[in-house]
Amino acid sequence: MNYANVIEFVKNQIADNGRPPNYPFRDRFEHTMRVYRWAIKLQAKVGGDLDIIALAALLHDIGWEDGKDHGEVGAEIAVEYLDSLGIEPEKIGRIGEIIRIHDNKDTTDELSLECQVVMDADLLDEVGAVSVLWDSMATACEDEANYKKAYYRIKNYFRGNKPKIRRCKTEAARIEYDRRMKLLEEFLFQLEKELF
Repeated sequence: MNYANVIEFVKNQIADNGRPPNYPFRDRFEHTMRVYRWAIKLQAKVGGDLDIIALAALLHDIGWEDGKDHGEVGAEIAVEYLDSLGIEPEKIGRIGEIIRIHDNKDTTDELSLECQVVMDADLLDEVGAVSVLWDSMATACEDEANYKKAYYRIKNYFRGNKPKIRRCKTEAARIEYDRRMKLLEEFLFQLEKELF
């Protein structure tokens, strides 16, 4: 399947859905594209239906409505959109379900492999080198920004994110998550030597 039209739809949908950014630098479309790339990489390692994974990853954050779960809103939009493309109803249902529940990372429900891959890809975008940028840029947006404030924010989020490895559904994601935590641990160790 050619995903170029889907990507254009996603870009427009995200731009128009009214979801307020939690930071001026946090671009939801860029996040979506990183999740999409991670989903493709994970699929290559663990398998699953590539079309379902790719489409669910691309469409996972298109929905937004105040007071309503964004996964539910996104699933409704995605189902309608995919139906207009003539995608098989069975695939549409599976993609819609993934989008609907993708944010429930702590679920103990049995999930399809495709859902596990999309959830893991979404989780991986929140940790690692990208999170250092995020924390540094978020600190820079605050009053009296400085390196030590950035350091403490990075360290705080590192501590909070480290146990979230339990949320990884696939072994491939656990390996990558652990690798990223080690990178952050080494970064913090080096930063401490330079700052204090």
